[in-house]
Amino acid sequence: MTRSKETLVPTTPHVEGDEEIGEIRNIVGFHIRLAHGAVYRHFTETFSNLDLTQKQVSVLWLIDDHPDIAQTDLAQRMRMDRATTMAIVNRLQARGFLVRGKSTSDGRKQTLNLTDEGHRALVVAKEAIVEHEKWLKSRFTEKEVKTLIEMLARIHE
Repeated sequence: MTRSKETLVPTTPHVEGDEEIGEIRNIVGFHIRLAHGAVYRHFTETFSNLDLTQKQVSVLWLIDDHPDIAQTDLAQRMRMDRATTMAIVNRLQARGFLVRGKSTSDGRKQTLNLTDEGHRALVVAKEAIVEHEKWLKSRFTEKEVKTLIEMLARIHE
């Protein structure tokens, strides 16, 4: 499948001569960093009117998928430290998107659940994610997307 050269996002215009970067062109980590930057910028542009970060959306989504999830379990699934998780949860709670409760199985743990407002925010965020994913996946065939996910999972799992 041939692809024409294109600017990935409006915030990163092609610069004449930037394809001549030398030996660094063969460094996988360099390309992962550039790809992450392009994906992050597009995500930010797509979500600019929602006032939510990638991590906040992920937290809302995980809580929605796992009602009564313990804050510690959320941190583990997000691969974040407890302090960062608590800061995100505090912000989302302050916005009225989630509520904390006490675990019925372990009184030391706090559970998390979305409020109606949190559900509404997640629905809008998921619509934006669909648009973002269309943009990202348009660069690959379905088979390439599956392979890319498998390869990236090898790095982070």
